Amino acid sequence: MSASHGRAASPFRQPKAVWAVAFACVISFMGIGLVDPILPALADSLHATPSQVSLLFSSYLIVTAVAMLFVGWFSSRFGAKRTLVVGLAVIVVFAALAGCTGSINGIVGFRAGWGLGNALFIATSLAVIVASASGGFGGAIILYETALGLGIAVGPLLGGELGAISWRGPFFGVAALMAVALLATLAFVPSMPRPARPTSPLAPLKALRHRGLLTMGIMALLYNWGFFTMLGYAPYPMKLSAHELGLVFTGWGLLVAAFSVFFAPRLQARFGTAPVLYANLLGLGIVMAVIAAGVDSPTVVIVAVIVSGAFIGINNTLTTQAVMLVSPVERPVASSAYGFLRFIGGGLAPFVAGKLADATDLSVPFYLGAATFVLAIPVLASGHGLLRKAEERPEEEPVAAPSLTSVGAPVEAGAARVIVAVGAHGGAPAIVDAAARLARETGSPLEVVHVRETVVVEEQAVEPESEEEARAAVSAHLARLAAHGATASGQVLTSVGDHAAAGRVLAEHAARVGARAVAVGRSPRGPLAQFADGSITSALTHGAPCDVLLVDAESVPRQLTEGALAELRDSAV
Repeated sequence: MSASHGRAASPFRQPKAVWAVAFACVISFMGIGLVDPILPALADSLHATPSQVSLLFSSYLIVTAVAMLFVGWFSSRFGAKRTLVVGLAVIVVFAALAGCTGSINGIVGFRAGWGLGNALFIATSLAVIVASASGGFGGAIILYETALGLGIAVGPLLGGELGAISWRGPFFGVAALMAVALLATLAFVPSMPRPARPTSPLAPLKALRHRGLLTMGIMALLYNWGFFTMLGYAPYPMKLSAHELGLVFTGWGLLVAAFSVFFAPRLQARFGTAPVLYANLLGLGIVMAVIAAGVDSPTVVIVAVIVSGAFIGINNTLTTQAVMLVSPVERPVASSAYGFLRFIGGGLAPFVAGKLADATDLSVPFYLGAATFVLAIPVLASGHGLLRKAEERPEEEPVAAPSLTSVGAPVEAGAARVIVAVGAHGGAPAIVDAAARLARETGSPLEVVHVRETVVVEEQAVEPESEEEARAAVSAHLARLAAHGATASGQVLTSVGDHAAAGRVLAEHAARVGARAVAVGRSPRGPLAQFADGSITSALTHGAPCDVLLVDAESVPRQLTEGALAELRDSAV
């Protein structure tokens, strides 16, 4: 028995549609960092105070926040491609107008329009990449995370280089690059079907009636208050040129990207979501207080800002995952509601910080930012029980925790089965067939567990496949196995964001049914992601009472242990 599928394709072998949107994502993620290096130059050139310049952030983020309430409705009514195209076109127009204007009020107004386009774009970009990607959503997420890292890291560098020529440079640069992305989207991204049921424009506001979602949203508001206070005001006490500011914020962006993608999942798996967030918010409060106390020392401010990138990267990832874990509503609706509160905090902070700085001195906004980081801790603690139960005991709370759903006829009670866990990618049939050979050799029935994940990256959450599509994938595996005389049953494991939690649920299931072994194949996301602490495979290996085996069509099964996981991780470096 063999599948027609070989090894999973490279995540970078993707249709032109995916590359078009991924390119636009890089430019979009550049957004905030691109402007930061030119803030002092804007103030000098346009004879504006720092508080006036800070309104560039406020207008952009407040419009983005309000728009987040309606973009789900707009996308469900007009389709994902039209939403992308409108968002990109709005960004191109208003970024260009911001570069053409000669007054600070003009830039502030045009940044508001830019915020509308940004909301339309970010609400649909991840979903379009996932829907268009070849070889399953694993490769799509790699591309999105790569775009995230490139945008955050390169944005300040490009902003500094263009800003050294003229403060207008970053605005015209964004307009030109987004125009290229717009043309590529029009040319290569196909039209996509609309959802069967349109999203209500009031759904995000109604979702905030749920205590868990509201609690996490308020915590995110407080966090973003401190975050955007730092972004809006830290450049001034550094007393650097636009080029030098670009280098500082590039270092900051590299830490944000690295800790968001690589370190946050490991810390979450080891200590849990809430404990990591408590420590992280406290760390941010300390860093912000250091900036406030050392506001007269450029070196202190520079070092503290760069260090804050590590804390911000962790917080951005885990806050969104916490929202998805405790929210009982649909993921896109929860994401919109959370985005509304998150961006409102970011938008109000620079405005208030400017008023405080004008009335007192530059240290006061930073002390307030430090206070909001610390205040977010008791807010998070008020929802700690919901978050803990979502991670550890999902059966006691109606929240989004990993769960198993049977597909097909169950395995005979008492039979020591072989379980194979696969995802939605092109290599899945070959992995199932390799596990079927193992089951046949040991005289065991086979159980196919299809892992259906809600993917969470930064503030975005997307469901790559519906429940019906996941069940259909399991049914296809079972039908192929039955045609070759293999006895098999199926399950769908639904998971939200926290990969380790899904691995623990699968390990508990293996213990409950007395499984002989659990088989996994190689992930299209690569060995660093698959075998890292915090991954499904790592949590499964540590938690399962039976052997966990890495199977593949071309080699003998390999037992996974702590040492084997480390060796497989290191082989990719």
